[in-house]
Amino acid sequence: MKLASLASCTANVMLVLTLVAVALGASSNEEKVTQFFDGSETHTNNWAVLVCTSRFWFNYRHMANALSMYRTVKRMGIPDSHIVLMLADDMACNPRNAFPAAVYDHPRKTIDLYGDNVEVDYRGYEVTVENFIRLLTGRVAADTPRNKRLLTDDKSNVFIYMTGHGGEDFLKFQDSEEINSYDIADAFKQMWEKQRYREILFMIDTCQANTMYSKFDSPNILSIGSSKKGQNSLSHFHDYDLGVSVIDRFTYYNLEFFESVDSSSKQTMADLIAAYNTSLIQSDPGVRTDLFARDLAKTYLMDFFGAVQNVKLTTEAFPIGKSK
Repeated sequence: MKLASLASCTANVMLVLTLVAVALGASSNEEKVTQFFDGSETHTNNWAVLVCTSRFWFNYRHMANALSMYRTVKRMGIPDSHIVLMLADDMACNPRNAFPAAVYDHPRKTIDLYGDNVEVDYRGYEVTVENFIRLLTGRVAADTPRNKRLLTDDKSNVFIYMTGHGGEDFLKFQDSEEINSYDIADAFKQMWEKQRYREILFMIDTCQANTMYSKFDSPNILSIGSSKKGQNSLSHFHDYDLGVSVIDRFTYYNLEFFESVDSSSKQTMADLIAAYNTSLIQSDPGVRTDLFARDLAKTYLMDFFGAVQNVKLTTEAFPIGKSK
């Protein structure tokens, strides 16, 4: 009897252990499935917001800055559906333009930035401080078309590039209003609270640009500016046919670096920043990394500038959609 009772107890214990193991195995599988599909370790989409805030013919270079950056992110793989382009003026159609319907960023005029499939989302007087902030925060009118919306989520990496005339803690829009560093910091805070981004790369080319990110306090933001406080951001390449400068130095040398980058590149943000040459740029670019969680040496440029997504491979099969 004792032996039979002992055998029965042993069998019960083994049954309990088996059930626990099965439960743990199921829990482990569920956890793996969740980790696989929630994308918690990476992002799933890239967006770009490119803003030229200047009007008038003598600010031709600012439009060329934005269009050059537009061409670059498109070449790297971000589609127009994920790019919001804001141009405060139309230099291509300006009566002073000796090359109608064209915009160039170099006196050699080898690339027409405006003539090849350009989609401008906000144009002319649509480029305002209010519209820019509404775009970032998602507070747009119900009838706003898709191309004027930033349809990001908590898995989105967002590249925000701004160019125009500015000063300490402000950037002018249309020569009639200003956005300041507090405005942008507050917009980014709203974006984070509303889960509208995973990481932001903020790049700005203007005088005293580095002051524009001084008030940021939201997480996962990497900021790059063209010039320090009290310093101008200088133009590059004067075109005597047009009578104006056609690009700014900081933007030009960023683009020069990007020309060596394609969708399969392993170049990192650290490589980009190391390439900055103050004697060529003729200002002191700044980088703010304290809000950014990742090591710049392990942050690929394509994490922001391309549309190549990471794919996770697994050798295990999961019984998705099956119930027992």
